[in-house]
Amino acid sequence: MKRKRQRRAEARKRLCAAKREEDQPKADIYFRITDQLYFAILNQKLRSTPERHCFCIDEEFSYENFYADFGPLNLAMFYRFCCKLNKKLKSLSHARKKIVFYTCGDKKKQANAAYLVGSYAVMHLQKTPEEAYSLLVSRNATYLPFRDASFGTCMYNLNILDCLRAVHKALQFGWLDFSNFDVEEYEHYERAENGDFNWIIPGKFLAFSGPHPKSKIENGYPLHAPEAYFPYFRKYNITTVIRLNKKMYDAKRFTDMGFDHHDLFFVDGSTPNDAIVTKFMNICENADGAIAVHCKAGLGRTGTLIGCYMMKHFRLTAAEAIAWIRICRPGSVIGPQQTFIQDKQSSLWMEGDLYRRKQCEQENTINKYNDGEEEHNGITQGDQLRALKSKRQSRASTGSLSVILQSSAQSCKSVKSQSPSDNEDGRKRTRTSLSSNRESRRTASRGRKKLHSLQSLRFTRLCPAVPKARAPLLC
Repeated sequence: MKRKRQRRAEARKRLCAAKREEDQPKADIYFRITDQLYFAILNQKLRSTPERHCFCIDEEFSYENFYADFGPLNLAMFYRFCCKLNKKLKSLSHARKKIVFYTCGDKKKQANAAYLVGSYAVMHLQKTPEEAYSLLVSRNATYLPFRDASFGTCMYNLNILDCLRAVHKALQFGWLDFSNFDVEEYEHYERAENGDFNWIIPGKFLAFSGPHPKSKIENGYPLHAPEAYFPYFRKYNITTVIRLNKKMYDAKRFTDMGFDHHDLFFVDGSTPNDAIVTKFMNICENADGAIAVHCKAGLGRTGTLIGCYMMKHFRLTAAEAIAWIRICRPGSVIGPQQTFIQDKQSSLWMEGDLYRRKQCEQENTINKYNDGEEEHNGITQGDQLRALKSKRQSRASTGSLSVILQSSAQSCKSVKSQSPSDNEDGRKRTRTSLSSNRESRRTASRGRKKLHSLQSLRFTRLCPAVPKARAPLLC
């Protein structure tokens, strides 16, 4: 029995030793990022010298895991690392020194350190994700892939290159902008006692832990009523709330305060059906302001549907969507939800392409009749309306302005086209016509006098002579 126990103890020692050897690199490895910046994986801590400045963040930045997850480090830690490294590179005291960023931790620490320096190269050195990743790999260096926040066998591997590509896409779409990033606010609101929420797409999606009927502390965990979120939601133009878990509060508490509220329940830890995905897309595509999405913890179901939206409307790969959501809100997208997003990638890309094509056609139709833009024949909407109005008025009135303008223009043309001799003849004809008019008026006057005398004679014959005083009564 003693021999068996000794053998078992020796086997345990060998396994522990093998694991330590596996976690520790066999030799120190250095990677040149730039002429001044180096990344190193070392067996022990490295001291600075007059020729080099060395620093490590293994103890300073630590990932707070849920279960077996270990990274990637969140957005605040990435921001603080970039600030630290930029300060060292710009320091006059280090101007002629090599800057060595190193890690001497286990495989998990190595993966997070490589992710940080690779993301820095993408963001500040304008490297492509592939170029940045190529600076971090060698025959002797392999990195542990990141995994979801669960126990058991990892169903989906997320590698460093996926994270670098996610950072690159976030820079392209404007989601990542450290010039406007408030790291204190991020760290404040991600804490459970302060709301437990994070922006995934700034100005569009906020992921948060589900509210409860009233604010309290339950089993050491702080819970918040809907009213606790109102001031922040109004400040950042959040107009819509989507609940994915069972009803823990009355939705009227949001709707009575002017927020739109929608319920799209599906079981915790599961994946949504196509109807839920379609409804979620319709709500988000038609929302006026930002959208706050929650399930129970605001991680699994919440991250899954936001990831679907990112794939449809920004054409991110499933790995890029998962990586960016976890950088913003660690622990998001768990278990089968990872493969669900992977399986939905191609169909959501097709739906997104169709959606953008329809949007483009609608914009072209609107622009076609825009007053400020001309059509192919040079006629704008204003020209068409003015022409229609002119036609309508010409039918209603024969003496329209257009007819008058046309006749006046023709008369002006005829006057301008006459020669000097024609003008002289015209003046002669005018004098002749004036004299003939005077003669005709005299003749007409004499005729009227004769007619009057004849009428008087006729009246005298018909009516006998009466006294002048009674003449008005008889005639």
